[in-house]
Amino acid sequence: MRNSVVAALAAGFCLASISATSPASDSAVERGAYLMNAVAACGNCHTPFGPQGPDMSKALSGRLVEDTELWTVYAPNLTPDVETGLGGWSDAEIIRATREGVRPDGTVIGPPMPIGLYRGMSDADAEALVAYLRSVPAVKSALPASVYRVPTPPSWGPPVGRVSAPDPADQVAYGGYLAGPVAHCMECHSTPGPSGAPDFVNELGAGGMVFKGPWGESVSANLTPFGLADWSDAEIARAVREGISKDGRKLMPPMGYGYYANMTDTDMTAIIAYLRSLPEK
Repeated sequence: MRNSVVAALAAGFCLASISATSPASDSAVERGAYLMNAVAACGNCHTPFGPQGPDMSKALSGRLVEDTELWTVYAPNLTPDVETGLGGWSDAEIIRATREGVRPDGTVIGPPMPIGLYRGMSDADAEALVAYLRSVPAVKSALPASVYRVPTPPSWGPPVGRVSAPDPADQVAYGGYLAGPVAHCMECHSTPGPSGAPDFVNELGAGGMVFKGPWGESVSANLTPFGLADWSDAEIARAVREGISKDGRKLMPPMGYGYYANMTDTDMTAIIAYLRSLPEK
């Protein structure tokens, strides 16, 4: 993930050469649409929520994500509105904010944006997501700045060099890529450490993150083989896509079931293979 300085400079030159007005190929927009609406599910944080889930009439226009003793976090407007969204950002600036957590003004994006995971997103997928964001309707939606009552990282690491996705033929590796740098499943399904951030080192996939919202309070599930030991692959897929537990219970937000329902069988199978490979917690 952390390549040489030469590779990082080359990647920076490559991304900087993509202007905000560069025409995106249909295939890039299509890939971005699939990632956004089936795997990455950025709208799960960046689309306003009501009691029944996301308000798609204001898709990607931002919302209050978390208001806890640790922080009050607003996910910003990702639509192309020039005044309140990303309309004035270049493609390279959007990619840098996503993968390195640095805004065009040099300020660092704080949690719960999973920058640590997004650093591993491939160049092609990052560019596809930007292509898709350029294609959605602009929504004017000004939001307050987030407030942090705990220390936040001064940075998320050195500049990201060129990144390629694993070969989809390697199900476990590709499933880990989807569950980590793209869908960021581990961001919500790893137990928080003392700072409130997920403990990827000791509690990867162990669950226990608490979420409060219009739906009440929900807790993320254990996705390691301990938590999924008696679940079939079909039951896991149904839970992810339909929000229905093994015992038939309707699962609560903020899990993005409406997005994951659009995931291909190939990608779902890869993610399940990766979850089966995790250390038991």
